[in-house]
Amino acid sequence: MGSTQHSLPGRNACSQALPRNQVFGRRKPDQTGTTATHPETVSLKITADRLSLDRDNRYDFSMTPMMKQYHEAKAACGDALLFFRMGDFYELFLEDAKTAAGILGLTLTSRDKDSANPTAMAGFPHHQLDGYLQKLIRAGYRAAVCEQVEDPKTAKGLVKREVTRIVSAGTLTDEGLLDPREANYVASVCLMHAKGAKKNSPKTVAGIAWAELSSGRFEAGTFDAARVDDELARIGPAEVIYREDDAHFHPDTTAPWSWTSRPAWSFAEDSATETLCKQFEVSSLDGYGFEDNDSAAIRAAGGVLTYLQETQRNDLSHFRGIVSHRKSNFLQIDAATRRSLEITRTIRSGSRDGSLLGVIDRTCTSMGSRLLSDWIAAPLIDGPAIEARLDAVAEFVSDAKLRSDVRETLKQTFDLTRLMARIATQRTGPRDLLQVAGTLSNLPKLKARLTDRDSERLTFIEAHLHLCPELRSKLESALADDCPISAAEGNFIRPGYDAELDSLRELAKGGKQWIAEYQKRQMDETGITNIKVGYNRVFGYFLEVSNSQKDRVPDFFIRKQTLKNCERYITPELKEYEEKVLAADDKASAREQHLFLEIRSLTHSHLSTLQEVAAAMAELDVLASQAEIASTRNWTRPTLTDDSILRIESGRHPVLDVTMPQGEFVPNDCMQSPEAGMIQLITGPNMAGKSTYIRQVALITLMAQAGSFVPAASAEIGLADRIFARVGASDELSRGQSTFMVEMVETARILNTATSRSLVILDEIGRGTSTYDGLSLAWAITEHLHEQIGCRTLFATHYHELTQLEESLPRVANLNVAVKEWNDEVIFLHRIVRGGADKSYGIHVARLAGIPKAVNERAKDVLAQLEADHRDALDRPTIRSPGGSDANGASVNGQYQMTLFGFADHPLIGQVDQLDLDSMTPIEALQFLQEAKQGLSSPSV
Repeated sequence: MGSTQHSLPGRNACSQALPRNQVFGRRKPDQTGTTATHPETVSLKITADRLSLDRDNRYDFSMTPMMKQYHEAKAACGDALLFFRMGDFYELFLEDAKTAAGILGLTLTSRDKDSANPTAMAGFPHHQLDGYLQKLIRAGYRAAVCEQVEDPKTAKGLVKREVTRIVSAGTLTDEGLLDPREANYVASVCLMHAKGAKKNSPKTVAGIAWAELSSGRFEAGTFDAARVDDELARIGPAEVIYREDDAHFHPDTTAPWSWTSRPAWSFAEDSATETLCKQFEVSSLDGYGFEDNDSAAIRAAGGVLTYLQETQRNDLSHFRGIVSHRKSNFLQIDAATRRSLEITRTIRSGSRDGSLLGVIDRTCTSMGSRLLSDWIAAPLIDGPAIEARLDAVAEFVSDAKLRSDVRETLKQTFDLTRLMARIATQRTGPRDLLQVAGTLSNLPKLKARLTDRDSERLTFIEAHLHLCPELRSKLESALADDCPISAAEGNFIRPGYDAELDSLRELAKGGKQWIAEYQKRQMDETGITNIKVGYNRVFGYFLEVSNSQKDRVPDFFIRKQTLKNCERYITPELKEYEEKVLAADDKASAREQHLFLEIRSLTHSHLSTLQEVAAAMAELDVLASQAEIASTRNWTRPTLTDDSILRIESGRHPVLDVTMPQGEFVPNDCMQSPEAGMIQLITGPNMAGKSTYIRQVALITLMAQAGSFVPAASAEIGLADRIFARVGASDELSRGQSTFMVEMVETARILNTATSRSLVILDEIGRGTSTYDGLSLAWAITEHLHEQIGCRTLFATHYHELTQLEESLPRVANLNVAVKEWNDEVIFLHRIVRGGADKSYGIHVARLAGIPKAVNERAKDVLAQLEADHRDALDRPTIRSPGGSDANGASVNGQYQMTLFGFADHPLIGQVDQLDLDSMTPIEALQFLQEAKQGLSSPSV
């Protein structure tokens, strides 16, 4: 029948409210014109039994029921690409198909190719879902998965389908899509005016919450709005959501995470509080440590939880509480410092490998690796808490057998944290449950080895390694040794576990054996040698006889189907046994699924206990890992103090200490105190090790406060509240900022936020502008740090003039990197010694870098001339050309150095000083000026 189209009388004429679990926040209009912004908003929902719309918003009577179902699913998932399950394939249609074909490399085809408007489509086998999801997410897209939610065998008419989840960068749970060593957070940011702030100068605060769907970890805190980038850099989320109408928040599109805007209602305080309380089954959030000024944190937490509920559309019971993050409990490190010190990522490649974290990670489990990342990203400032970690590490260092036993046992366990998340979200299979059983089976050995330990943390961990004997026994007795990933594959319940299942399996097995015997019997009785028993879903079991033998078919064979080369028959006896076999198979499969749900439910009932076990195992792994590297690399336990000092003997850069051959790295001391110098100015050649030295001091401090042993002979660390590193710079073209602007912005942050307990690392401040501007700024910055802040500072510089500050500022000390000159060669000794340097050896470094010899030799000539002549009054270098004249062809022999702190004396000044002006006549004065003028133009002056 042809299609008939009419104009649409209006959206409200056939619209209905979407149920809460079918709303996905803010949506972009799709091809149906559908939008939704709030659970209570009236929105158009296309259903299989309603008339659908074409792109011109007109009724389309020609759309098939399946495509109507597709549009219904598409309307429920917004701008996510829809993976629509059809049998053994996932299909994409229309614009989604065109987009996915380009990204995923799929073949783009179409339905109704001969029609005026063919439907674009692309698809792939269902078992390839994870791989394609991963590609799509990495390309910055989101995907909605629409599954068949009823058995096609029992479906009456069109198979029922539903969008079961929406997958984005921050909502991944599948093992194949996640890096086991890294957390996968979705964070939310909510800006608002602080309570109690003055109306004429309101203070803006940021609520930041972060949650990991794959583990159930959930934290939130309130921060200064200026710290948003720094905190997100610490968290390292995969995705950040924010309020779409927030005019004050501007996402940094250069950040390595994706951004998702969300409707304002999902950040409302009342609804956020209600959502959180309902999730945690409490009447208020008071017990989680939030204070009156944490409204922004609660809003952000409600926003991220709502987002997870809408995208996952199933149980989130593994989110059992939320941690109130207090920035006062942690060492503050801004984004620039994290980047400069390469704490968790290298600057060049952005890789974990080669960073501090990558080098010190000796963990045996994924859980431990992720926890170590958290510890390194957010070291503590609480002395007793740090000492408790160090006590545990020390106990492992002193007992190599204990450490070895614990680590070997941990290697035999699985990622219990993410296993429990998959169980909570009902995305688990038999193999996951088998891994839970395998982990539980190793707990008795761990618990026994931790009995009667001395350190507080190991005693705590032992108490939280709950053995769960009932659950372990159930899982081990129920599950076969080799379980499939999916329960649909069957045959994972161990024989002997369930009598009913065993009986059904035996019946099915016996029936199949009977069929084989029946085939042989028919061959013998009829003389048809090529007769065989076959099966299909339409006819069930049948007897197939080739055309050449069909004249031998007995009368009781009932013909069922004629094919080109054969005939197919059934018999009453065959159909009777078919019913027994198929019934037994179906019943066995149903019984196995029932048993699976039972043991999954039992495991789920232990969720809270198993989460405690997972947390204890992760901490145990980190502590043993820290001891392992400390023992193998001969690292030492730091001594912590509340005094603002640093005393490091034979300190080494932790990354280079591990990556360079043993003994090749040159160790150095660091002594910072009011007596030894709180600000240390480090001069010396390029490539001699200044930057390495100041970085290693910062990293040793960070490691000590994370609870780690450090690469040094001894270390006394005064607890720092902040670490700042202004090291290197690059243009941020996307923000319109030059190298020098970036440098000054980061330096301004240090000067405005550092305290007397901070540790500041500066490298070449001021080099991005003219020499005198840069020197002036470096001089003033050093004075400010000394007089106004008084914090520990390491300042590597090529401005040798700064060494004069040691004479006027009592807490400034000069250091330099020792070199040895021999036969026109420079040998870098990489030793930090007292005193200032007077050369940078830049030309020598240029030669090592491969600068052509002619350029290098010319640079030596220019350097010699500059050192002799310096600059003119306009700060222009008086560079002599090879012929002995300047750029204008004039002689340049008679220039004197102009410095920032005064002019060098000229002989003429001395003559003027000796004049007796009171006794001179005007003629004598004029004559003196004339002679002086002639003298200035003479090369001999």
